[in-house]
Amino acid sequence: MSDVTAGIGLRPGTSEADIEACLTQTLAAANLPADAIKRLATLASRRDEPGLAAVAQAHDLSLVAIPDEALAGFEAACATRSTRISGLYGVGSVAEAAALAAAGPGATLIQPRIATARVTCALARSAA
Repeated sequence: MSDVTAGIGLRPGTSEADIEACLTQTLAAANLPADAIKRLATLASRRDEPGLAAVAQAHDLSLVAIPDEALAGFEAACATRSTRISGLYGVGSVAEAAALAAAGPGATLIQPRIATARVTCALARSAA
């Protein structure tokens, strides 16, 4: 089975249900089962969001916190671009950059971000 990381971008206070819905939609778009995901990744500043922690716990996934400044190194690998997010974090997609960063060197983006009202989710596969 592949080693897939789900990158999550979210607004503060986003509910577990909203995060779960976006994650489910992203997995469906990639035609992957829920158990393909090995970890969740997000901005370090969002690591302690209760909704995100609840999703990680519900699926028994580790939650990787990527320092905001580390995201910019993944700009070239991002498939989508949000002008607002680019202005805030120097990267077009938090979800895509976080997924790639946490999946490790040589990771590939296998599902560009899917955005809902409060959440974005993208999937990256580890090289190893």
